[in-house]
Amino acid sequence: MIVAAALPLVAEYGAAVTTSQIARAAGIGEATIFRAFKDKDEVLDACVAEAVGTDNVLRELASISLDEPLADRLAKAAEALRAHMERMGTVVGALHASGHRRGRGPGTGTGPRDGEDPPPDSRAQSVTALRNAVIELIEPDRTAFRLSPEKVAAAFLGLLFTRLQTPAPDAAAPLTPEELIAVLLHGTLNDPGSA
Repeated sequence: MIVAAALPLVAEYGAAVTTSQIARAAGIGEATIFRAFKDKDEVLDACVAEAVGTDNVLRELASISLDEPLADRLAKAAEALRAHMERMGTVVGALHASGHRRGRGPGTGTGPRDGEDPPPDSRAQSVTALRNAVIELIEPDRTAFRLSPEKVAAAFLGLLFTRLQTPAPDAAAPLTPEELIAVLLHGTLNDPGSA
C-alpha cells in the first residue's frame, strides 16, 4: 500500500518526495511508514524494485485470452509491455535525475551491503520471464510460423524494445503497435515473393 501510493509521487518528484507526502497519499500517518521501512531511501528502493519488477506485466500477459486472434494477442502484449517500460523509465529516471542511487552499501557508495551476497542477475531473469510469457501467447499458432515460437518471441521483444528506446527523427513517427505487429507477421514488402 505504501509503495503503490509512493510510485506516482516518486515519478513526479523523484527523491525530493517527502515521507509526509507519501503518508498523505497512502492515507496513513507518517510514523506508519517508518514501521515498515527503515528510512526514506528504503522506501525509494522499494519503489524502484516495484517499478522494474515484472510481476504486474506478467499477470497482464497471462490474462490475454489465447482464443483471441494472434494479432490481437500481440497488440495487447505490446501495450502491456510498453506501459511497463514507461512506468519503469519514469520512476527510475526521476530518481536518477534527482540524485538517488539504488543499492548503496555502507562506505562503498554502490553494491550490496557488507556481508550480503550480490543479487542474482534479475535483469536476465526478467527478460527470460517476459520472453516465456510471449512464447505462451504465440504457441497456439506455432504451425503458422516459419520460425520457432522462441525466435518469434525474441523478434517481437527486439522490435518492441527497439521501438521504445529509439527516438524517431522529426519526420517519422515511431511504429505503432499495430505497425510493429504487421512487420513481425507480414514483413515490410507489399508482395514478399517479388523482391
